[in-house]
Amino acid sequence: MKRIIFHIDVNSAYLSWSAQEKLKNGHMVDLRTIPSIIGGDQSTRHGIVLAKSILAKKYGIYTSEPVASALRKCPDLFIEPPNHALYARRSQELMELLNTFSPDLEQVSIDECYLDFTGLSHQYPSPLEAAHFFKDTIREQLGFTVNIGISNCKLLAKMASDFEKPDKVHTLYPQEIPQKMWPLPVSQLFMVGHSSTRRLEQYGIRTVGDLARADLAFLTTHFKSHGQLMWEYANGIDDSPVISWQQEAKGIGNSTTLREDVTDEAQARKILLSLSESVSGRLRQSHQLAQTITVEIKYADFTRASHQTQLLSPSNTTRAIHDTSCTLFSQLWDGRPVRLLGIRSSRLLPDDAPVQLNLFDLAPQSAKKEGLFGPSLDKLKKLDAAMDQIRSRYGHDAVVRGTFLKKTLTAPDSGRKSAADPLATGHHPPQSPADNRE
Repeated sequence: MKRIIFHIDVNSAYLSWSAQEKLKNGHMVDLRTIPSIIGGDQSTRHGIVLAKSILAKKYGIYTSEPVASALRKCPDLFIEPPNHALYARRSQELMELLNTFSPDLEQVSIDECYLDFTGLSHQYPSPLEAAHFFKDTIREQLGFTVNIGISNCKLLAKMASDFEKPDKVHTLYPQEIPQKMWPLPVSQLFMVGHSSTRRLEQYGIRTVGDLARADLAFLTTHFKSHGQLMWEYANGIDDSPVISWQQEAKGIGNSTTLREDVTDEAQARKILLSLSESVSGRLRQSHQLAQTITVEIKYADFTRASHQTQLLSPSNTTRAIHDTSCTLFSQLWDGRPVRLLGIRSSRLLPDDAPVQLNLFDLAPQSAKKEGLFGPSLDKLKKLDAAMDQIRSRYGHDAVVRGTFLKKTLTAPDSGRKSAADPLATGHHPPQSPADNRE
């Protein structure tokens, strides 16, 4: 049986939820029926647009735009400050309702989720009728509207849910890609940000179809791994599973809210290394291997994004989790300032379970000795085990990776240890991120 995936997305979530709350409290005008936005402060004209009404969009106002710019486009714009406690409550109500339809539900942000409909298909006349039923039930019971996209993979379902809004159901099956997706501007493809759009257009790639037909070698030369990802998405290639909350509960994760927003990928990689050490250490402590790694980003404007992939082989080494997390971050990050970073491992196995080795594990020993594939798996396991043992006996700060040490200059004859020396004293890693046990 082929998979059937729904992507469910609340229409202008923040604005809809705030509009409902204001009407309930006696406000006479529905924010959804006038030019209005959520975000910023009308008196100071600071902040950014977090959500907009349909009428505000007609003025050319867009999400993440500075409030001052939006006011120049529409001087009579109504501005409502965000109410994050309200949004969290309404989001929970939505997920609880959807969970009554199916437990195979993956929430990816406060206002969107994936639902694996495959196991429910025998209960409804068709996926289309089921989606209309879900959509109408949400509107009747919760008072706001959603769009639902239907396909056989998460990517195409998400693209479908972004078609005409609000309160609509759309399909985007593989056979519909040339007609429905390829004519779209390349900027509308998931995971293609403003910077990538500009560069693609410079190369004459203006539509999703242009990208799908582009030479893959050319894309990977100019965009590295992100080039391959964009090409796959333009061709509707995505086999990522829906990770339900029951599966997530069996995972191990860690995240940290940063003291200062991160705008540099090198700094983000250091934070991901700290998180990888924590997650991998807890995996080893519980004698488990992870098969799937997810990286989560929360931006400075509080929007969230996540991306996941399956490891080549189940692992609990810091190196494997960190390398995978950095790759996911590079694919996911769109250049905006980052407020929170998180790593989650899932689909766990006992560490003594039989696993299939990948191509690099099976490489000739001579190639491994020459360093063609980096440190061997056995060496990585011994390194992690040695660090675990030292930290268990002497404390977490007893051994620190050189990456976390501040670089200082010392005179050649001073006799002091260089800060690049892992055993140098007087230096400490960044504050350990708070554990988020799942």
